Amino acid sequence: MRRILVAIKRVVDYNVRIRVKADGSGIATDGVKQSINPFDEIAIEEALRVRERKQADEVVVATIGPADCQPQLRTALALGADRAVHIVTSETLEPLYVAQLLHKLVEREAPALVVLGKQAIDEDNGQTGQMLAALWQRPQATYSSKLELGDTAARVTREVDAGLEVIEVDLPAVVTTDLRLNQPRYVKLPDILKAKSKPLATLTPAELGVALVPRLRVVQVEPPPQRQKGVMVKSTAELVAALRDKGLL
Repeated sequence: MRRILVAIKRVVDYNVRIRVKADGSGIATDGVKQSINPFDEIAIEEALRVRERKQADEVVVATIGPADCQPQLRTALALGADRAVHIVTSETLEPLYVAQLLHKLVEREAPALVVLGKQAIDEDNGQTGQMLAALWQRPQATYSSKLELGDTAARVTREVDAGLEVIEVDLPAVVTTDLRLNQPRYVKLPDILKAKSKPLATLTPAELGVALVPRLRVVQVEPPPQRQKGVMVKSTAELVAALRDKGLL
């Protein structure tokens, strides 16, 4: 079976204003709306489009996190994924552990393609896809803005600093998605109801043989400094003088 595995992450919704806890130990999440990472929504959409083109038979969506991540998996199922896998853990995971857990899942599922967002908007590490490809010892195509699948290879257009780069990678492979790859679809109410009956399996890191031993410790989280109020100037000369006073010229 031609299978696509899509890895998603639950993050604080991008419309929510981020607040730091009073003790500086992290981000306040109690009572805060959480959603699928926007880049991962693009990954889901691309996998669904590949299946709709009859280039895949099944789309499996997976996430790693606490028990309350299941609503995001159900949303992915409502969008059209065939089944879901939840690796349940309450630990705060570093990208390497996420990649290791996904690698174990890849060994179980044997997908022809793994798709995930290029980064998560909460920590912006942008490392998991690359690490997964290294562990799997398969090609990777990151920051993709166009994906064309063949029988044995994928042609990927990547967004790089100099413009667009087109590469071809053998399958199976890891692809990470950029913003311009597609426009994700909306969830429909009938599909939300259907998603309740779709398979959702749960696993633990121990069942996958991965021991989670933290390598990093967050010492302090601080909000960015408040932006200073702007100053209105009446002429170019006044603007130049103001910039010179601030040592910017």
